[in-house]
Amino acid sequence: MTQRVIKRQEILDAFNFRRAIKTFDPTKKISEEDFNVILEAARLSPSSCGIEPWKFLVVQNQEFREKLKEISPGAQGHLPTASHFVIILSRASEDTRYDSEYVKNQWLNVMGVPDEISDQIIEGIRNFQVNQQNLFENEQKALDWAKRQTFLPFANMMTVGALLGIDSCPIEGFYIDKVEKLLAEENLLEDGHLAVSAMVAFGYRANEPAFPRGRKDMKDIVQWIN
Repeated sequence: MTQRVIKRQEILDAFNFRRAIKTFDPTKKISEEDFNVILEAARLSPSSCGIEPWKFLVVQNQEFREKLKEISPGAQGHLPTASHFVIILSRASEDTRYDSEYVKNQWLNVMGVPDEISDQIIEGIRNFQVNQQNLFENEQKALDWAKRQTFLPFANMMTVGALLGIDSCPIEGFYIDKVEKLLAEENLLEDGHLAVSAMVAFGYRANEPAFPRGRKDMKDIVQWIN
């Protein structure tokens, strides 16, 4: 397989290009090929214990976007103008537990590990979840852990978009209970097996950002322990 080596400056240029765009040009649409690459970046993202506790809803229906707009204050400029709008979902603890059918299926059928070592892998996951992280102390702790996993593909999608010259904006400004109620009414949460984690909009900026990018200096955020 031939791979093109991305130059360091290309990577930095993409990160400098990426801004939290509030309004997109509604006349410009992302090609199917480019958006599939963004989705593939999400699909190939890493997850703790390899269980991929996520699902991505690509919301293109304008009527549904209008319903979301009523309960998503942070997406007022995005929902009417974004080329593509994604709701990122995380899995409930009944799926992410080491002894769940979901986890067993993930390792046996998705990952394709041999039966003879599957018990050893599941025991390793149990030790991590129960003894190291104490994830099932309560439902919220387990859900928070799953939601943290979704931020890995979340970030990768935006980074790959930037490498392709596509703008994006991460969104957490929504009434989570109302959004989950709407999705449940549309049978999109698999009977409570899924919960809303975040949203992200993609498109092409209508205008350049009004303010320059501001970031802390490297010395203020990195400490080396030699």
